[in-house]
Amino acid sequence: MAAHIRRRLRKGATTTAVAAAAVAALAASQAPAAPLTEGSTGGDQQAAGGESGGPEDDAATGNSPYYTDLPPLVTPDRPGSSSNLPAATGSAEAGIPASVLAAYKQAERTVAGTDPACRLPWQLLAAIGKVESGQARGGKVDANGTTPSPILGPALNGQGFALIKDTDGGAYDGDAVHDRAVGPMQFIPSTWATWGQDANGDGRKDPNNIYDAALAAGRYLCAGGRDLAVAADLDRAVLSYNQSTEYLRTVRSWFAYYQRGTHEVPDGSGVLPTSPSTPTPSTTPGGTTSPTPSPSPSKPGGTKPSPGPSKPGGGTSPTPKPTPTPTPPPKPTPPPADTLGSLENAGTGPLTATAGGTFDERVSVRARNALGAPMAQLPVTFTVTGSTGTLFEGGRKTVTVLSKADGTATAPALKAGEKSGDFTVTATAGTTRPRTLTYAASVTARQADAIVRTDSKALVAAPGEKFADAVTLKATYKGAAAAGVAVTATLVADADKPAENDKGPHFKDADGKPLRTLALTTDAEGLLRLPDLFADENPGTYQLVLTTEGGATVVIELTVEAAEETAPPEA
Repeated sequence: MAAHIRRRLRKGATTTAVAAAAVAALAASQAPAAPLTEGSTGGDQQAAGGESGGPEDDAATGNSPYYTDLPPLVTPDRPGSSSNLPAATGSAEAGIPASVLAAYKQAERTVAGTDPACRLPWQLLAAIGKVESGQARGGKVDANGTTPSPILGPALNGQGFALIKDTDGGAYDGDAVHDRAVGPMQFIPSTWATWGQDANGDGRKDPNNIYDAALAAGRYLCAGGRDLAVAADLDRAVLSYNQSTEYLRTVRSWFAYYQRGTHEVPDGSGVLPTSPSTPTPSTTPGGTTSPTPSPSPSKPGGTKPSPGPSKPGGGTSPTPKPTPTPTPPPKPTPPPADTLGSLENAGTGPLTATAGGTFDERVSVRARNALGAPMAQLPVTFTVTGSTGTLFEGGRKTVTVLSKADGTATAPALKAGEKSGDFTVTATAGTTRPRTLTYAASVTARQADAIVRTDSKALVAAPGEKFADAVTLKATYKGAAAAGVAVTATLVADADKPAENDKGPHFKDADGKPLRTLALTTDAEGLLRLPDLFADENPGTYQLVLTTEGGATVVIELTVEAAEETAPPEA
């Protein structure tokens, strides 16, 4: 579901003044010269952010939609300095509260793992957080990163702001009539319902938590396949958060400033902005309302002078030309909700099973549309590739599954083949721009942890004769019959020196030639029946060593001796 558009009407002479100040700040800080997209349409999404709360502990009154303070006209530290400076280094304005800074960097790492093509910089989140809420009101958060009281924007009641009727029953913003922007990153409730994240692992998606809010903002900015290392994509992303070129310039200024260097300060000690924008509703012909721009700032040293008296004999002072009202940018056009944006792992664990067994884990993916929201009813095709003989239930190498309402698609269980080794499972979705995920998997050989003879008869043969008694053994694994387990049988002279013997008892091959090593396999009941054993002409005591896949071993003694002669009866 597309996010609600949160319009912020920014009109009047302040646009030009702030734009000029922003350009001056960028030039003075020697910031990267990434271009601003003048008149940009705001990207391919609806607005996510809302008006920022002021520095008070209670809800803002509606006169502080977002902070318009620009960064200092000096760099935080010398050019080329690190953006990970130690505490108490650099200017006060460059300090970011510890928990807030950690949340931005964690969001950057998380998004890099799921959407590396976006190239989200944490400094962009810091710039938006500065403009929206003054870095959570100077870092006033608890140990979990949650603000002690909600940061709320004004009611979006159409009086100078967008008209957005309540969508959450007041659950997030405490207003059951109209929506308000909520939290350090100022999401409106309807947008949070789509983009909310649980980044701190507490089981809740809380817009008042800086970790949750920062990750949600990061995913929102990256939606639609944006690459934020591209200036035009970055501009579109920021404009999708707030459709105002003044807002874009202010965020861009802080972004460039933070790129030059920042440092960590204790939570609660961050510098609060002092110049919030203050559009006041005014009635226009026809009864509609629009914000009245605040006056241009006075020059240093005093107030702006009034026009002087008319010259003697002259007429009145010339009437100043009216300042043209800037045309607001057009609404952004969101991408279609049925456009596949990404395919990500939905929590699939290690894929390992014993030959012939069933894998405990099932391959699962989550599809998101171009807006980053879960995508349902999307065909996802899973394919097994490899020579282990592993197949999906039903004996298929390829299956197609439709994603559920939460965007997840889970393949049927995998049945391991009889050959050990590695293989892969590939998930593919989409047609115009297919997305693919590949999972590594492996099949291990069947194993036994014990092998014993089924009887205890002594094995004795005369030189050149066959051992009369057959040898039968049983292999088990964790107490159960171990079927299909590989067993190696070797005839040796001394089990402590298990080298194949060159004389003594032996098996025979198809041509009747002696064999003293055999590769065997247990049957369906874990039983192993050895071929006939023969003695040569060398009497003595020998040993048969049997070792299973899995390391179980048994040693059987073989004796070759001449039969006792029987004395003839007396006459």
